[in-house]
Amino acid sequence: MYTPRPQNNALAAGLILLAAAFIAATTLMAKSLGTDTLGTPLHALQISHGRFLFAFIALVSIAAVVRPALSRPTWRLHFARTGAGWAGVTLMFASVAYIPLADATAISFLNPVFAMMLAIPLLGEMVGRVRWSAAVLALAGALVLLRPTPDSFQPAALLALGAALIMGLELIFIKKLSGRENPFQILLVNNMIGLGISTCAVLPLWQMPTTAQWMVLAGIGVCMAFAQTCFVNAMARADASFVAPFSYGTLIFAALYDAVFYGVRPDGITYLGAAIILTGALWLALREARLKKPLPVRPPVP
Repeated sequence: MYTPRPQNNALAAGLILLAAAFIAATTLMAKSLGTDTLGTPLHALQISHGRFLFAFIALVSIAAVVRPALSRPTWRLHFARTGAGWAGVTLMFASVAYIPLADATAISFLNPVFAMMLAIPLLGEMVGRVRWSAAVLALAGALVLLRPTPDSFQPAALLALGAALIMGLELIFIKKLSGRENPFQILLVNNMIGLGISTCAVLPLWQMPTTAQWMVLAGIGVCMAFAQTCFVNAMARADASFVAPFSYGTLIFAALYDAVFYGVRPDGITYLGAAIILTGALWLALREARLKKPLPVRPPVP
C-alpha cells in the first residue's frame, strides 16, 4: 500500500526548481551531442537511447539500496505513457540542435495546453471559455516563436511543437497512472520500457560515441533520473496547481545555459513568445486551481 507524503509547499517548490535546473541541463547536453561540439554529431534517437539507458541504471542502483515496495504495474498504461514520452523527448533533443534552448523550452510549455485539448476526447472532460482562452493565448505565443515569415521561419521549431503535442498526450496517461502505483515504481517501469523502445529504434543507426560523448550521455541519463525524482516527490508534497508555476524556471535555466556555453542571447521575439506562452499556461494553471478548490462547508440549519 502506497502511503502519501506529508504536505510541504516550501520543499515542493525547491524540488521543482531543482528539477527545472536538471531538465534544462539535459537539453544543453543534448545540444552538444547533436552538434559537432564533441565530435561527429549523434542522431536524436541515439541521444534519447542514452537518456533512458543511464537513467535506468541510476534508478536500478537506487532501488538496490532503498529496496522500495513494488506492486503489479498497469502495463497497458505504462507502455502508452512511455511510448509517448520517448517520442516527445526524441523530438525535443532533435530540435535543440538547431534552435536556441530558450525557444525550444518555451514551446515545450505548450504540453499542458495540448493535454487539456486531448482530455476532451480521451477523458471526456468539459472545457469552458476560460480554458479555451488560455489555450489560444499560449498557442499564439508558439506562433510568435515559430517566426512565420519567409526570412525568419525556423522549420526545426516544428520539432519542438511536435514534442509538446506528444508530451501533452503523455500527461493524459500520467494522470491515469497517478494514485495507482508508487511514484518510484512509475519511474522505474517508465525507464525500463523506454530503454527497450529506444534500443530497438537506435540499432539501425547507432554509432560509437567518443569518450566525451559517453560521459555526456551518462550525464543526460543521471540528470533526467534526478529531475524525475525531484518532480515526482514535489507532486507528492503539494498540489499540482501550486508547483506548476515553479516548473517554468526551466526556461530561465535554459536561457542561462545557452548564454554561458554557446553565447546565444534571447532576442525580443523569444522574450515576447515566451511571455505569451507562460501567461497562457499560468492562466490555465490558476484556473485549474480554482476549479479544484473545495467549496466551503455550510453548517446545518437548526
